[in-house]
Amino acid sequence: MNKLINLSVFKNFFQSNNASGILLLFCVILSMGIANSPFSSYLQHLLDTEIGYHSESLHLSYSVLLWINDGLMAIFFLMVGLEIKREVVEGELSSPRQASLPILCAIGGAIVPAIIYFILNNGTETVHGWGIPMATDIAFALAVIGLLDKRVPASLKIFLAALAIVDDLIAILVIALFYSNGIETSYLLYAAGGMVLLFIMNRLNVQNPYLYLIPGIFIWYFVHHSGIHATIAGVLVAMTIPTNETDQESPLERLEHALIKPVNFIIIPLFAFANTNISLEYEMLDGLIAPIGLGISLGLLLGKPIGILIMAFICSKLGISTLPEGSSFKQLLGIGLLAGIGFTMSIFISLLSFDNDLFIKEAKLSILITSILAGILGFFFLKNLSKKTI
Repeated sequence: MNKLINLSVFKNFFQSNNASGILLLFCVILSMGIANSPFSSYLQHLLDTEIGYHSESLHLSYSVLLWINDGLMAIFFLMVGLEIKREVVEGELSSPRQASLPILCAIGGAIVPAIIYFILNNGTETVHGWGIPMATDIAFALAVIGLLDKRVPASLKIFLAALAIVDDLIAILVIALFYSNGIETSYLLYAAGGMVLLFIMNRLNVQNPYLYLIPGIFIWYFVHHSGIHATIAGVLVAMTIPTNETDQESPLERLEHALIKPVNFIIIPLFAFANTNISLEYEMLDGLIAPIGLGISLGLLLGKPIGILIMAFICSKLGISTLPEGSSFKQLLGIGLLAGIGFTMSIFISLLSFDNDLFIKEAKLSILITSILAGILGFFFLKNLSKKTI
């Protein structure tokens, strides 16, 4: 009897709306705890362990950390891309006026933080890190807003997902143009050939969604070797999978439903565990009030909501776009705060920005603290607004 009760509790937990967010938070705490314990070297060794196959013609041997960040997260981007496409075709983003808002707000939310960072770091050794506060971490931002459940309109969750993915696409473009050592055009052409094949399959009305994943694996490989962040492959593949505006379940919806639990309960927690492996050192504290730390913190905490709100206000007043259904400018401010959760892409850009190990550690600590603060502020701000509207 006790076993049945325990299984029931376990099952109810994983079916709850808050389960993935709770699991994500647990993984962050666990990872940071291990990173600052005597076992830190064992965890780092595990993350650095290479897995795969390597030959003169094929290089598929990468560290565990890279497989998680570039491989498994491409699946997460695939799922988010599927959701965005479904909403564009038949949902909240089907109207051009609604679809344009997250795109334009993402642009505003990327430019303002970069300007703030550049102003504070101009003339210093850390000025090259202006791209660090530009990006929003999709996984963490969606996990936090997921904890709010029905306290915020579904349209706002979709808006945040769309904004975050455009935000990361902007960050990927910035990396390609300003932080890459060079783009391998031959691999990009191979990836383009794979995309052409997927579009042909779409036009031929191939209904099995898993058949699209086979060329998708090759596209991921080519994009990865092109010098562009490999997770973009997930979004590209998602755009080719067929959907419809009817009640009949489409290939896109079948694949989306199949990915929800693996992504929420395996991929995102693994990603969080691997990337919050940050060992805290006393020297890193000075960076919090140095130009590098202030540029990151103010860029994410102030620049993100300011850029998003300004763009939303302009678009609304000029009639370019409409606010998400059932939302207000105050709620967009809360979304702007959640967009200040930089984390993954911000850490990734910081690794590309500096050769100085201390600068990298200072940037990581600032990103971590600011992202946690942005998540807390955004969560309680939106939660408080929901109480006032009841």
